[in-house]
Amino acid sequence: MFRHVVLFTWVAGATEEQKATVEAGLRELPGVIPEIRRYEIGGDAGISPGNYEFAVVADFDSEEDYVAYRDHPVHRALIADTIRPILANRAAVQYVI
Repeated sequence: MFRHVVLFTWVAGATEEQKATVEAGLRELPGVIPEIRRYEIGGDAGISPGNYEFAVVADFDSEEDYVAYRDHPVHRALIADTIRPILANRAAVQYVI
């Protein structure tokens, strides 16, 4: 298995509607991209200051399946149209599990 973890922090002016649109778009991806085996997303619980605001954890059968997800046109459009306009910071890692 191959895992992808990404963390986001939003710009100060990001609205709740914009954040909800990002979440809704991400929730649709497992139904569109068959290479996704497991997909979890969620906002930070707000317990510890300084955390990133949103996380995605996605599992794939292989590195090739991750690349198919990464490069999928629906995923790329979501990033360009919905995530990038409100993105302040991003951190990501991929690893074998």
